[in-house]
Amino acid sequence: MTLIHAGTVVVDGDVCRPGWVDTHGARIVACGSGTPTASADVELPDSVVVPGFVDMHVHGGGSASFSDGEVERAVAFHARHGTTTMLASLVTAAPAKLIAAVGLLADATRSGLIAGIHLEGPWLSVGRCGAHDPAQIRPPDPEEVDAVLAVADGTVRMATLAPELPGSDEAIRRFLDAGAVVAVGHTDADYEQTRHAIAAGATVGTHLFNAMPPLNHRDPGPALALLADPRVTVELIADGVHVHPDMVQGVIAAVGADRVAVVTDATAAAGCGDGEFRLGSVPVVVTSGVARVRGTTTIAGSTATMDRVFRAVASRAGLAAAVKTASATPARALRLDGVGTIRAGFAANLVVLDQDLRVTGVMANGQWSHVPGVQ
Repeated sequence: MTLIHAGTVVVDGDVCRPGWVDTHGARIVACGSGTPTASADVELPDSVVVPGFVDMHVHGGGSASFSDGEVERAVAFHARHGTTTMLASLVTAAPAKLIAAVGLLADATRSGLIAGIHLEGPWLSVGRCGAHDPAQIRPPDPEEVDAVLAVADGTVRMATLAPELPGSDEAIRRFLDAGAVVAVGHTDADYEQTRHAIAAGATVGTHLFNAMPPLNHRDPGPALALLADPRVTVELIADGVHVHPDMVQGVIAAVGADRVAVVTDATAAAGCGDGEFRLGSVPVVVTSGVARVRGTTTIAGSTATMDRVFRAVASRAGLAAAVKTASATPARALRLDGVGTIRAGFAANLVVLDQDLRVTGVMANGQWSHVPGVQ
């Protein structure tokens, strides 16, 4: 058992100063505000303890790519930045390569390395493809969807698609029947088409504002449809590049932190500095920390980590909102039980931060990493 007493602990969404967390094995057994009645094993008077981050949209990091099956390295990189739960996002690929990647990530899901697979493509809009290979984008074909789901065997947690494509209604039904969350993204859909997809069961907006038509007062497009429906959780890439920080703050203020999930959309380039990389089959150049498709101005994922986007939200919307958007909300959107919150019975996934909200330690399923005084 490990009893932690810290200057600040966000317990079940409440900011407690001080607070405490008691863990046993892989679980939290008790937590609360103030000082624990028993003597603490770990005293962190100048630290902030928050639940482990949940990244529902990440392609890789530390030079490793999920599309290439480099799961352990990518997971280890993001774990150092506080991510204890993540989906492995796959970009658009040819059918055979997609099936192979899904098979590898299905094994990684069953082993517990990742929480599931996010299929970001290939069923997207060519006109809003972003950094996806337009030559491989295609409408959802029932046979291909079924083949992917068969290989995944229950490990696809989320699928992003453009609802204006032929066959999208059937694809939404198939993914929902398989237990996956359906997201609207990389789309040229109009307002009504997006509302139709939500009515059919779509509950997530993939990186809101990016790779979709902008808001327009006469043609509001998908962004307003996603924001207006309380059933929908919207992703925001809060890296200061994809979405203006004031827009991030404005969306959280408008719909609430319970409906916003901050994500990294990180690629293998995260943590590697400037240089040349690939996102699937697409060449990417990182300059001053911003990834773009080679020879274009198109943003190609990000180099962000969850601690960075967490700090960005906390600086403007406060600590409680940052915890919701980085942990509790994505966990709920993905229907992941027992993670994303410091609560008795939940997984002992914790991030220890200094006063500048920089990571000093991480606990994943009760196991510590580089916490002062513990190892």
